[in-house]
Amino acid sequence: MTFVSSRLKHSLSQFSTSLACVIACISFLAPLPALASPLVLKFSHVVAEETPKGQAALEFKRLVESRSKGKVKVEVYPESVLYKDKEELEALQLGAVHILAPSLAKFGQLGIRDFEVFDIPYLFTNPQTLSEVVNGEIGRGLLNQLGERGIKGLAFWDNGPKVISSNNPVRLPSDLKGKRFRIQPSRTLEAQVEELGATPIAMPFSEVYEALESGFVDSTENPPSNFYSRKMYKVQRYLTVTNHGHLGYAVIVNKKFWENLPRDTRELLEACLKASTVKNNEISAKMNQDAMNEIRKRKLAQVIDLTPEQLMAWKTKLQPVRRKSETWIDEDLIEKVRRTDARHSPSLK
Repeated sequence: MTFVSSRLKHSLSQFSTSLACVIACISFLAPLPALASPLVLKFSHVVAEETPKGQAALEFKRLVESRSKGKVKVEVYPESVLYKDKEELEALQLGAVHILAPSLAKFGQLGIRDFEVFDIPYLFTNPQTLSEVVNGEIGRGLLNQLGERGIKGLAFWDNGPKVISSNNPVRLPSDLKGKRFRIQPSRTLEAQVEELGATPIAMPFSEVYEALESGFVDSTENPPSNFYSRKMYKVQRYLTVTNHGHLGYAVIVNKKFWENLPRDTRELLEACLKASTVKNNEISAKMNQDAMNEIRKRKLAQVIDLTPEQLMAWKTKLQPVRRKSETWIDEDLIEKVRRTDARHSPSLK
């Protein structure tokens, strides 16, 4: 399949899913059917199983089916085999899928831009900052915002720091000038790429490899585990360790479906999710480090480690993105995160 035909297929799929939303305006308010026995939950995501999210989803499945003694089944659909990026959120609101773990950048398309605080470059300079934010009052406040869209936010999963891949050596921000850079649909990521002098191209993760292979886009950003598991090294020769941002996910469910589950079933699912969240966060750093080690060892791509001077050039260049993002992200929220990071990384502030 060519890249053009893939884009056409995606557009047609988006149209049909959006059309279903009209029907859902009526059907969504109808009472849910009686729970089947066993209860089957569909868990859709867009990455490979050999990633932190992929492994955490399988751990959730294992725990649920074991602890429920087969009364609850979890069907995991990785790599966009069930729904692609934008389609999966619409499908969740329709009740066609039960559990998702989309990247935090995707909630902007629902009109909830505060999640884009995680996209601000170099705002989270310490892993402890990220942990405190997602597990504390700030994280709970963000998840609660999803209720306005018929979604229940349950947990945050981390996938690690982002690096930049390309087919030309990238050491300084100016090396990306004029390039076409794939991003997730986020105004903050758009501002980031534009600040670098590149052109932001938003597209689903499932289409990125083909877009890189065809030359439709020149560069992108990912944690090492995504770059390695999707074999992007076959179409990208260089990998620059910028660590300019984190890729994170929110585990979410259809709110109406969740509230109609028996209390004991919800409690079981919450306990299993808590355990799989711990697993995700434990293996995230290891899987990214293992992926980077393999890339270096096998020379799959030329890894560029920045000097302190080069790193400072990136931080300085991207500093205006924080100020620009205050236009669409709550300014107090950004300041709370900044102060949290300052406590954990005082020498960097």
